[in-house]
Amino acid sequence: MTVSQRPRVPRRLLDGVLLLDKPVGLSSNDALMHAKRLYRVKKAGHTGTLDPLASGLLPLCFGEATKFSQDLLEADKTYEATMRLGVRTTTGDAEGDALETRPITCDRAALEQALAGFRGEITQVPPMYSALKRDGKPLYEYARAGQVVEREGRQVSIHTLDMLTCALPDVTFRVTCSKGTYIRTLAEDIGETLGCGAHLVGLRRTAVGSLTLNHAVSLDTLSHASEVERDRWLQPVDSLLSTFPAVCLDDATARRFLQGQRLRLADLPPARLLLESATQATQAARARIYSADGRLLGVARVVEGVLAPERLVMSHAG
Repeated sequence: MTVSQRPRVPRRLLDGVLLLDKPVGLSSNDALMHAKRLYRVKKAGHTGTLDPLASGLLPLCFGEATKFSQDLLEADKTYEATMRLGVRTTTGDAEGDALETRPITCDRAALEQALAGFRGEITQVPPMYSALKRDGKPLYEYARAGQVVEREGRQVSIHTLDMLTCALPDVTFRVTCSKGTYIRTLAEDIGETLGCGAHLVGLRRTAVGSLTLNHAVSLDTLSHASEVERDRWLQPVDSLLSTFPAVCLDDATARRFLQGQRLRLADLPPARLLLESATQATQAARARIYSADGRLLGVARVVEGVLAPERLVMSHAG
């Protein structure tokens, strides 16, 4: 039998979330393609890229979970990062060429004071080596051509920023930040505040929203596992929605919900309504919706006492 005559490997209709511990040196898309081949899934996507230099948590969505990947793109992220003081590079990280070397005159106390100045709402100018587009072209294409284009500063939130180790010239810190935050830029800006410059030499993502590395698995482990063992690493679709209040519907109401009908909260059985607080029923909150037997039906907006279907989930066998 020739190569062209070999039977195609059947793809699986598989729903779930894989918490992947991405290694250094692999792009997020390459990691996704590798996992997709291992699981033989028809549909898969990731929830925001990690640079090849970075390692750590990369949630991958399979099947119906891809409908909710946008929610993780919007979620806060936590990183452990190492910056090297005294050297600025063309890219802001260890992959770039050295631009400038300066003496390091700060001590631990000065470092602590500098970090304190970056907590809260700050303005960042996106780096040239980024995928943000200008006139339809990614900024990194301009940068590779030796061009620098003007970028507007953007507001981001640094929720926590704590020093973990200080072994000059290297400083390791943990940061929890809003979407759109560039850790390379944060390291560079801290270096400028200290007067010596800095660049990023290590980055590991430890959390995305409520998801953490605690239940993550490496590609190497998956590659040596059986299909049954690999499937055990999958988290349920609603692991992406754990911060949403839950609403459980009886069979008749569940059918109406799956038909796209809006439901008045006042008409739902009170014992099955599991909103975290009564006030959320009149706010523009979001809720995860379940059938009486505990099956996830989808997500709804909760606006002025009404459940409005937003995204529905189809049930697939694994």
